[in-house]
Amino acid sequence: MAVSKRRIWGWMAFDWASQPYYTLGLTFVFGPYFALVATNAFMADGMEKLAADAQAQSIWSAGQTIAGLLIAITAPFLGAFADNSGRKMPWIAGFSVIYIIASWALWGLEPSGAGLMWTLVIFYVGFFAAESALNFVNAILPSLGTEKEIGRISGSGAAFGYWGGVVSLFILLLLFVESPDTGVTLIGLAPPFGLDATQMEGTRSVGPFIAIWFAIFMIPFFLYVRDDPRLGGQSTRIAVVWGELKETLRGVLRRPSLKNFLLGSMFYRDALNALYAFGGIYAALVLGWTTIQIGVFGIVAAIAAAIFTWAGGLADQRFGPKPVIRFSVWLLIVVSCFIVGMSRDHLFIFPLAETSQVPDIIFYVCGMVIGGAGGSIYAASRSMMVRHTHPDRPAEAFGLFALTGKATAFVAPASISLFTFLTGNVQLGFLPVILLFLLGLLLLRWVNKDGDRAEWSALQP
Repeated sequence: MAVSKRRIWGWMAFDWASQPYYTLGLTFVFGPYFALVATNAFMADGMEKLAADAQAQSIWSAGQTIAGLLIAITAPFLGAFADNSGRKMPWIAGFSVIYIIASWALWGLEPSGAGLMWTLVIFYVGFFAAESALNFVNAILPSLGTEKEIGRISGSGAAFGYWGGVVSLFILLLLFVESPDTGVTLIGLAPPFGLDATQMEGTRSVGPFIAIWFAIFMIPFFLYVRDDPRLGGQSTRIAVVWGELKETLRGVLRRPSLKNFLLGSMFYRDALNALYAFGGIYAALVLGWTTIQIGVFGIVAAIAAAIFTWAGGLADQRFGPKPVIRFSVWLLIVVSCFIVGMSRDHLFIFPLAETSQVPDIIFYVCGMVIGGAGGSIYAASRSMMVRHTHPDRPAEAFGLFALTGKATAFVAPASISLFTFLTGNVQLGFLPVILLFLLGLLLLRWVNKDGDRAEWSALQP
């Protein structure tokens, strides 16, 4: 059955609408701002700078850990429930409302640190809503094209989302985010609407900005994407849904390709999320970058992500998703080694002059690789999941995908927290990330590049 272009573009609108939560919120504006506010608050309580930096990184990772565990617990059950009912759109709408409210509330984090922990909770409530909505949106992907077309559609959607991140970050940096030293934006303007630069209100407006952006650009999604009326019609009683989900989980053990893909992606996606979550914090704490510098870095990284994710989608269509994933993971291992081995005054064993720009240049290149390789992994992984998904149970399948993506979501943040605490060093805190990427690569060896839907059908009674 032919799929209308409006439905495909409507589906891709979700990536465009939701990307600012990750680009502006998690990585390049709010995350670093939160880290600096937290560090200053801890120093005001008597901590040394290095200990305060480590504590700021630890509480940020703790929030990510808890949110990841909640997503892991709820995603498979919600997916199974949605498959039985045949309705995904009400769930997407409900999580969208939570997303908007939580985003707007980020405004409340003042430079003094007032409401620090409350804001941390709010941010990860919004993160939970964004990720939960994404699971249902991903479950629509198998219905948008043939197996050969899915990789291109997934890559194009992810690339479209990254362009949304670029545009939103550009607007925020040029017009809103102020330098703490000068009180003006990147192009020398005072923040608009009478925002008080001394209270960092331009930077804090990232929350309302994300909320408004999402509300506007989700309109095409809700206009053109509908639930498939042919699906559903099964019992939505909790006992029935739970019984079917348990049977699905047992079935995974009889599907070696799916089992190894879920386990492998669990490790490499966990490592990738850690790079996203802590990249901006690393730049702020290790390299001493300002929010504006991190924002410019974010624009460069997001442009690279948009271009290379689109290219990755074309490569997926030609070669399949598995080679794209493997190549991208190797690139991220190299980047992680540089992050561990580089600071403001040295590059591995080589000392650097105090005024050297080498760390800045290298980290810009690292950012481009993280953006491009990370985007390609995201798009190719959901394309690979489609190859392991039964057409009648897409939400449940992507719920399992979310489960394995978040079941160990605490491992990378917790390991980073532990290594940072034990070493007292933000750089060395990234060592576990390299191991997680290597584990993911190892398990991919046993993944069928074409998926296992045929084998799955053969297992059914």
